[in-house]
Amino acid sequence: MSTPTTDVEEDNTTTSTAMPSQYSSYNEPVIRSPKFLTLASCSKDPCGIICMFITYSAVFYADYVVTKWIVMTTFVSLWGTFHVVLFNIIVGLLLMAHLRAVFTDPGFVTAKYHGDDDYLRGVSSSQGGIESTSYSDGLDGNHVEQQTPPTVPPHYTLCPRCNIYRPPRAHHCRICKKCIRRMDHHCPWVNNCVGEANQKYFIQFLFYVGLLSAYAIGLVLYTWVESSQQQDNEPSRWHYKLGVPPPPVDTGSVGSAPINNESHIVKQTRILHSVILMLESLLFGLFVLAILIDQFSAIFTDETIVEQHITKKHVPRGGRRGGPKRSKMDLLRDVCGTGHFTVWILPCHTRDEVVFEKRMNEVV
Repeated sequence: MSTPTTDVEEDNTTTSTAMPSQYSSYNEPVIRSPKFLTLASCSKDPCGIICMFITYSAVFYADYVVTKWIVMTTFVSLWGTFHVVLFNIIVGLLLMAHLRAVFTDPGFVTAKYHGDDDYLRGVSSSQGGIESTSYSDGLDGNHVEQQTPPTVPPHYTLCPRCNIYRPPRAHHCRICKKCIRRMDHHCPWVNNCVGEANQKYFIQFLFYVGLLSAYAIGLVLYTWVESSQQQDNEPSRWHYKLGVPPPPVDTGSVGSAPINNESHIVKQTRILHSVILMLESLLFGLFVLAILIDQFSAIFTDETIVEQHITKKHVPRGGRRGGPKRSKMDLLRDVCGTGHFTVWILPCHTRDEVVFEKRMNEVV
């Protein structure tokens, strides 16, 4: 299992690289109403489809093991019902967040402003009727020339692959073959890009996977401790729950009944499922923990994974990017919306339905 990659096609020229918002000087309203993708418009990437199949298989297997082989064999009181209900609530939230991340438009840039073939061939502004503007690229402090038609908002850059003008912080994904607003990376586990409109659902998906993994590990450990305290010759409670007769007591006499082989097989099967679930939970739990750390680090530095990659290539070692600092809550609201923070963990739309403006920290 590998960490997600940026999967962004870097432009060959500095002028075509979209700048982070704190280095642009154009307040652009962004529609916050979510748009949903259809099955036909979803990515057909084979790796993404396989990863989605693995995700759902792992989740449903964990639900089956916890319900059938962990809870029903250990808990005989209302605690069993409580754990089954709570575990399945988390599973439901996980699936909702995942489907939202998969089918929400991550922020595809629409073809509102097209570049022409003359521009792509490098025709001068006098020939193509294109104005030239100067701005700081925000990476190394140098000023670069950007030829922009008068109708295009300032500091939009032309994507040489889409042939459309894109706003700051938009980048081209080689898998989706589109430019995405505030693109973070392309994630095969959701078979979609993680961008401005669905990053919240992606983080929720990671959170619920980690929570479900920790819950499953706790239940397995409790079951192992509980089983170790039972006497070998004592009829176990879980035999009755599974509908398997308990093994007869061996009195040591010549005519004593043999040990029930069926109950022995059931016990070994239970142990096997518990071990597999433990390994699965550890693997996915540690994986999503690492990705969550990367996500929050990117949010709090106001720099996506793609922008971090660009910064490493263009900013000299020890160099810093300017701009006033913003609070962590403000940065989280950019991703999770302006609703109350208690609803940020719910896979529902909490952003403003109208618009919000990109914040400008440096006027050039």
